[in-house]
Amino acid sequence: MSMTVDEAGVARDGFPRPTPKIPSNVFEQLSMKGKVVAITGASAGIGFAVVEAIAEAGGNLALWYNSNDAAIAKGEQLAKAHGVQVKAYKVEVTDAAKVEQTISEVVQDFGKLDVFVANAGMAISKAITETSLEEYRKQMSVNVDGVFYCAKYAGAVFKHQGFGNLIITSSISAHIVNVPVDQPVYNMTKAAITHLGKSLAREWREFARCNVVSPGFFNTNMGASPLAINEAYRMTPQGRQGDTKEIKGLYLYLASDASSYQTGSDVVIDGGYILP
Repeated sequence: MSMTVDEAGVARDGFPRPTPKIPSNVFEQLSMKGKVVAITGASAGIGFAVVEAIAEAGGNLALWYNSNDAAIAKGEQLAKAHGVQVKAYKVEVTDAAKVEQTISEVVQDFGKLDVFVANAGMAISKAITETSLEEYRKQMSVNVDGVFYCAKYAGAVFKHQGFGNLIITSSISAHIVNVPVDQPVYNMTKAAITHLGKSLAREWREFARCNVVSPGFFNTNMGASPLAINEAYRMTPQGRQGDTKEIKGLYLYLASDASSYQTGSDVVIDGGYILP
């Protein structure tokens, strides 16, 4: 319920809160030197683009992968190229105990956790009448449960530290009904984690930030399928899928001090696809 004008005019203890002590130079704000960033789904696609962005900005990295162990070799290469600390961890994000354990290992190995990027996801693009219960549960397990577990246990670390930053990779599918291929379960999972991110921004207001990124079609294994690619080109004002190098700056901005006043946002990056 809203306050009355008289009630709103009464000063509240502790407000306004102080501005964070960050550099005034924007390039210094974007630096990740001394920061520790954990990323799920880090081996390829958007996840690895985020990894590159953080390494290029001087950040230390905990690379989480499940079946694609390319994260190990790629991490070693980035560590040498940029002089940063990188370690790969094999984690199934649908295993809550393993997620909790690995977050503890990251904090033990690096001394803290500044940013967690919950990026791992999967899709089974089928109509609901053709989707088996097992396929439904698999998508819910990875896309919703996995993000929840990461948020829960990273959030506990953030609260204990008194600082932190969660970035959730969602999708434009949280905003629209994709065509021409039906995928209601995937769309539902992305809508769920988008609202989770907004809710956590409020819940964690005293100690951490949380933002959501909603990519459109990018040239990755999660991009437009052969059945949908021509429609994706037609409906995207830029007439193409995005290259993952075009999303690096957004994640770096959200991970860095440059976005210190940004929380609870859902940032769409889709070449204009969801424009009305």
